[in-house]
Amino acid sequence: MTISAVRTHRVSAPLHTPFVTALRRTTTVETLVVELIDADGRSGFGEAPQVWQVTGASVAGAQACVRELLGPLLIGRDPDDLVARCTEVQRAAAGNEAAKAAVDVALHDLAARRLGVPLVRLLGGTTLRVPTDVTLAAGDAVDLAASARQRQADGFGVLKVKVGTDAAGDLDRVRAVRAAVGPGVRIRLDANQGWTPREAVRVIRGIEDAGLDVELVEQPVARWDLDGLAWVSDRVSVPILADEAVFGVRDLVEVIRRRAADLVNVKLAKCGGLHPARTLLELATAHGLGTVVGSMMESQVGIGAAASLVAAYGTTAVADLDAAWWLAWSPVQGGIRYDGSTVVLPNAPGLGISGLAEAKVQTHS
Repeated sequence: MTISAVRTHRVSAPLHTPFVTALRRTTTVETLVVELIDADGRSGFGEAPQVWQVTGASVAGAQACVRELLGPLLIGRDPDDLVARCTEVQRAAAGNEAAKAAVDVALHDLAARRLGVPLVRLLGGTTLRVPTDVTLAAGDAVDLAASARQRQADGFGVLKVKVGTDAAGDLDRVRAVRAAVGPGVRIRLDANQGWTPREAVRVIRGIEDAGLDVELVEQPVARWDLDGLAWVSDRVSVPILADEAVFGVRDLVEVIRRRAADLVNVKLAKCGGLHPARTLLELATAHGLGTVVGSMMESQVGIGAAASLVAAYGTTAVADLDAAWWLAWSPVQGGIRYDGSTVVLPNAPGLGISGLAEAKVQTHS
């Protein structure tokens, strides 16, 4: 049975709350859903989120890559030969990680559907529940404290606070969040490359001296500044998580070689899908680095794939998979849902997605 058709669906879905970081502010998820269809009419879905400021990927660019290159590569090919198909996708183009991730995940989803098992079972796991943190969008200390109390009331026990927009005020922001939620909630910070190395050390040492009990700090400095990342890691006690600094294996090897970070954040849209993500997790683990699986602002498609990966492989820190929680409505039928701070995977074949919310999605063959 071969792949008979490849479709792309452009999605623009509103958020219920604006999402603000040191890199951007957005009120929508702009993403491309890729659908692979076999000769029996079964569909596998994957997703390429648009994140100009992080990956450089756009919906238009991902759609062009899939329609002009990756799709034609797969038509008439056997989707059950999963490793070969994913390898071909990775080798077909330079860059274009988001487009590759969408096709890679769609291949995995289709393979699992053809076997009649959830994607997590295909990946080697059984659990259908994956804990996640929730992000507090960047803001002033008062707004962050109010958001922290609300997210605590929603049942989240791990808060990721967006900082990096104003180094001089970041210590007060963290202090306000800690005072709002008390000692029973874990707090992690994400500077999204917003600090210089000296600012990072100054802020993090201030947090340590104040006893604010921060779990980790994500990507404190510019992604290209591995020397600066290592310099910060050497001078603070709080663990440092590399995110934008690591897209693929070569990036992770360099972080390991320089001892630039304590953990790595693996994201499907950065590395190109489930196939390379598993390599990154195994490489990090083999070298003693902690692991987190995260996401861009994406829908239930991408979050379902990432949560399936976590369910099968595990991570050393709670996953960062709240992106679809921010959506005002889902662009797909079925798929994952949130139960408080837990991503619940459907006990259904593949990602458990039965179709798209067609009235809200632009479809192209």
